[in-house]
Amino acid sequence: MAEQLYAYAVARIRSKELQLLGRSDVDQLLNCKSEKECLKLLAEKGWGKTGEESSEAMLKAEREKTWDLMKELVEDTSVFDMFLYTNDYHNLKAAVKQVYTDTKDMDIYITQGTIEIGMILDAVREHNFSALPEHMHSCAEEAYQVLLRTGDSQLCDVILDRAALEMMLVKCKESKVELLARYGELRVAAADINIAVRGNKTHKSKEFLERAMAGCSSLDKKKLSSAALESLEAIYQYLQFTDYSDAVEAIKESSSAFERWCDNRIMDLIRPQKSNPFTISPLAAYILARENEIKTVRILLSGKRNDIPDSAIRERMRDMYV
Repeated sequence: MAEQLYAYAVARIRSKELQLLGRSDVDQLLNCKSEKECLKLLAEKGWGKTGEESSEAMLKAEREKTWDLMKELVEDTSVFDMFLYTNDYHNLKAAVKQVYTDTKDMDIYITQGTIEIGMILDAVREHNFSALPEHMHSCAEEAYQVLLRTGDSQLCDVILDRAALEMMLVKCKESKVELLARYGELRVAAADINIAVRGNKTHKSKEFLERAMAGCSSLDKKKLSSAALESLEAIYQYLQFTDYSDAVEAIKESSSAFERWCDNRIMDLIRPQKSNPFTISPLAAYILARENEIKTVRILLSGKRNDIPDSAIRERMRDMYV
């Protein structure tokens, strides 16, 4: 029965994949003279909902379309919660800081998540973290108290970012889906590598590094943090003996180049799902392909808006799923 259900869902996904942007579409957008011209071209390709839209409104609409489709295809969308935990924890960070600073700005929240924004905000305002899912209880309390006592917003972020990564990885492994397990592992490893590199450049302490890193099976957290305390070269040398040796050149180039490497690695991970007709993996791959597509368009639109040369924008473009 499950195979029949997924066969129908995957058939729908296959038709939707035909609408994904390919390299030729990205080239078309790059050839546009302005952000407005890009938005017009995207609207002609079916992007957005209401005709003339801002770039943010259009990207938000596309993300909503993805999740509306998943709700049509899967009775219980909690199987994809691992893709939304970062939004939940972003909203928790926003709520903690909003309560701390006593501001009213609601534009700081992300609408796509597993927990209602109002529930998160009420929990922080009332200091009732038991109203949140269990995986948020202790980290929410810790982040709240840290900000209240020290005013250190970076440490607050570190606590909640790590908790988000750890929960995402747990959910990915619990899924028993190989694609999701590998995705979760890659996401955490990339975050830990980023922390190590930035930590070295900003002279962070051993305590900070170990507190910030989530840890995963493909990296030795202690060895990576020790390398970060020593030098960038020590980080590169350590990574040469891991699954991430091919990331070293990207790290040396820039943080944006490493981010592009991570996104392209995810595309390499999900492409084999195009020939997988009977499991949930092609649906997960489609969600990741859409996120990659939206991120690519966001980078491109930002470049056009800020008059960045096309050659510089092109260097930041991601590999596409199709």
